[in-house]
Amino acid sequence: MKDTHGVIIIFNPELPSHLKEIEMWYSCFVQQQPLLDSQCLLVAHHKPGSAGDTENLSLAYPLNKLKLIHSNLEEDPEDVRMEFIKYFKTIITLINESREREEMSIIS
Repeated sequence: MKDTHGVIIIFNPELPSHLKEIEMWYSCFVQQQPLLDSQCLLVAHHKPGSAGDTENLSLAYPLNKLKLIHSNLEEDPEDVRMEFIKYFKTIITLINESREREEMSIIS
């Protein structure tokens, strides 16, 4: 059974070293757990005033399978908040499903 927790990886997409480092973080904290891809959220955080490209950030496999959001708290804090809420709802659903499976296995 998959663990019922999640991993959020926040990185600066303007730093090439961060793009390499998130592969390591994914390997250590997602693949080795093991977690479902839906239990991982990537957050490309753009510093205020940066002209980061939010459309053309290409990530290598397997990172390109994960949910990716861009955050810029000066420009769109509400969008970021809504994405976090959606992510947390996914985790809560997984926890509830896991709990129900455990209860059913005890009953049967």
